[in-house]
Amino acid sequence: MRGRIKKELRKFISNGELIGKQGKDLISIPLPQIDIPHFTFGSRQKGGVGQGQGDVGDPLGADPDEGERKAGSLPGEHLLEVDISLEDLAEILGEELELPRIEPKGQATIVHSRTKYSSLRRTGPDSLVHRKRTYKEALKRQLLAGTYKAERPIIIPIREDRRYRSWKEEKKPEFNAVVIYMMDVSGSMGQEQKEIVRIESFWIDTWLRSQYDGLETRYIIHDAVAREVDQETFYHTRESGGTIISSAYKLAMKIIDEEYDPNEWNIYAFHFSDGDNWSSNDTQECLNLLSNEMLPEVNLFCYGQVESEYGSGQFLRDLNERFEDKEEKVLSSRIEGKEKIFDSIKVFLGKGK
Repeated sequence: MRGRIKKELRKFISNGELIGKQGKDLISIPLPQIDIPHFTFGSRQKGGVGQGQGDVGDPLGADPDEGERKAGSLPGEHLLEVDISLEDLAEILGEELELPRIEPKGQATIVHSRTKYSSLRRTGPDSLVHRKRTYKEALKRQLLAGTYKAERPIIIPIREDRRYRSWKEEKKPEFNAVVIYMMDVSGSMGQEQKEIVRIESFWIDTWLRSQYDGLETRYIIHDAVAREVDQETFYHTRESGGTIISSAYKLAMKIIDEEYDPNEWNIYAFHFSDGDNWSSNDTQECLNLLSNEMLPEVNLFCYGQVESEYGSGQFLRDLNERFEDKEEKVLSSRIEGKEKIFDSIKVFLGKGK
């Protein structure tokens, strides 16, 4: 199954097939897309309602020439569903996209203790007997004593041969990290655009959680005004209103300033929009906010422009004109459809920041 996922990862990412039956630590695959049932006209239907010959009790839609239905002999198609951990999924993602490991900035402010069985001792409970090592000790004793016989290799451990697993506490530093997702929910952003954001942010989360033991996630939606919401609201808010992008950046900076010290936190900001903004003046304010306030404090600022038939796409052009090849913390991608999510993730996460 791991090989199959790697082989078809781009398809899984594009279709969102790995999102849905997600538990706390496991995810089930594959998850086929659901087609909503709808009515269609049959190829043999003639005339309108109530037309044609028939008697009371005749089955509707039956073809008298079809004959009796019988059981088939050919095999059907079956889907195999297997659980895979999000950790394994992140590893596959990293291998296929050739993502470098992230090098956290700042100091590790949290120390996590864990118990690791990495040594042996001569005493302990039977539940911790190290059978392989005990066998080796008994074999060595019998070889030294000359009682080992190759033609009858019976090894009988005695009390002195027993070895037991022993543990020690390991102190592992943890780096703090927070992801701030911002999404345009104005009238030009439809369900298809929000579905692209949902799929891409799932994979971004999956990778970042594999790099940090503790990861916090914050969600901001905006049209003409911005507000912080929970995950459910973020993905299911209906589109309406105009667009003032700077409102989202100001709220993101307020959250960072009040709750996340850049010296202690690794901060990632992702903004998804169709590129429409209400005025060039607000676009200039956004670019100044990025230059003067946000970029000095974040690991990365990533802008994903989701193509929409109603969006002009001007914001991406203005952003690239200001920062492209000049600021390594600013990454942008044009997401023309679900099939481009794979490439967009590689752009955003391929720097290892």
